[in-house]
Amino acid sequence: IEVNMIRQDAHNRKQNLNIGLGIDHYTSASSDMIDLKANSSASHADTRIYPSVTWSVENEAKGSNYSLGVSSSKEFDYMSYGFNAQYAHKTKNKMGELSVGFKMYLDKVKLVTPIELRSSTQPEEHIDYGSANRNTFQQSLSYSQIINKQFLVMFMADFVEQNGYLSLPFHRVYFQDSSVHQEKLPSTRFKLPLGVRANYFLGDNFIFRLYYRYYWDNWGLKAHTADIELPIKISPFVSISPFYRFYKQWGMQYFAPYRTHTDADNFYVSNYDYANFTSHFIGTGVRISPPNGILGIRRINMMEIRFGHYFNNVTLQSNIITLNLRFK
Repeated sequence: IEVNMIRQDAHNRKQNLNIGLGIDHYTSASSDMIDLKANSSASHADTRIYPSVTWSVENEAKGSNYSLGVSSSKEFDYMSYGFNAQYAHKTKNKMGELSVGFKMYLDKVKLVTPIELRSSTQPEEHIDYGSANRNTFQQSLSYSQIINKQFLVMFMADFVEQNGYLSLPFHRVYFQDSSVHQEKLPSTRFKLPLGVRANYFLGDNFIFRLYYRYYWDNWGLKAHTADIELPIKISPFVSISPFYRFYKQWGMQYFAPYRTHTDADNFYVSNYDYANFTSHFIGTGVRISPPNGILGIRRINMMEIRFGHYFNNVTLQSNIITLNLRFK
């Protein structure tokens, strides 16, 4: 849920206050297996609550915009506090815009250990696991340019530094000798994503949205992402948006499959999110914005339904349905 409040101040600047609240709930067989002996462990389901507040000021005469925001996120084994700041300034001819930003997340991770590695014999819901800090600092730089009335392009670069406890404490790693260990990764990580986005307007009814990103980090992980979306306006009130995303990843140096790691390894992980893989995500969205509102309710002035099918070469498949409603 998002609420936007907009006003013009005494200096003819547009001020915007955005208040957001998100709630996610999930059930998961994989997290349920943290406790192998329980019929249903406390971690089999969780609810995440994440509020945010962002204040921005736009000075159209000077071509500048700045914003400040705070956020938090809470779930069973994680607590996060976030802060962000951004400044953007347009070129003299208003055709280009340079933006710089900073984000900081100060997180606390509950150290939920697999049951066979615990010293306590208490039920999971009564154990004091202890916690560790995880901090993320992100600097962002982007430049957008209007080439002509049909073509817009944006270049993006981020530099991300993480420190603290960066492993997932409940992930098991099985060594060659069948012994069980807790996932272990370095306590620092540097990430460098570089991206470019382009929109091309083909007449009044077609838009080509293109996106490419290259990713590198000092754990040895590299990836390419390519994305295309083609919104098509069927009528002034209805549009469809077929999309496709391709992702190719080269895994990090600390990954090894089940029963491959040995005692000689300083770090070890068997999570296939860090492995070599290729994935595809394909689907379409339908957007409706009738003048009299959805089902005649004027305050609900837009509805969008998106369906996507995801699959990769590690045998994972999923179907995702998303519903967006806009209230005015």
